[in-house]
Amino acid sequence: MTIKRIDIDPTIMMGRPVIRGTRITVELILRKLAEGTSEGHLLEDYPHLTAEDVRAAVAYGAASVAHEEVVLLPNEPLSSKS
Repeated sequence: MTIKRIDIDPTIMMGRPVIRGTRITVELILRKLAEGTSEGHLLEDYPHLTAEDVRAAVAYGAASVAHEEVVLLPNEPLSSKS
């Protein structure tokens, strides 16, 4: 699985997930992609990155969201007892 390309080490970037062997965070890659930066431009701007690294960052982000727990709140405020 491509997520093996991601490291989490408390001594690197304060424990944020990074691409293995770099200080490039998964967050940075996802933000750049969300802003419309193409994979090609990312690879030009960050020569240490590979296409596999970018896919690993996206896969890591997807896996993180998949494990979130959503708690739905009621539409109406709860009545307070006076």
